[in-house]
Amino acid sequence: MPIVLNLDVMLAKRKMRSNELAERIGITTANLSILKTGKAKAVRFSTLEMICEILECQPGDILEYVAEK
Repeated sequence: MPIVLNLDVMLAKRKMRSNELAERIGITTANLSILKTGKAKAVRFSTLEMICEILECQPGDILEYVAEK
């Protein structure tokens, strides 16, 4: 998939663990893991908004377009 989620990069930069972020967002760690591994087919804007608010970043810091070869 050409859209890549760099969520682990932002978590590392903010020195935050996945389970803490999941708890603060109000989603399960399993669903956050699906996002982190790029297996998600969609992301709700409300979830993206909360991730950006908590990690103090922009959507472009998390989402990246990588052209398929």
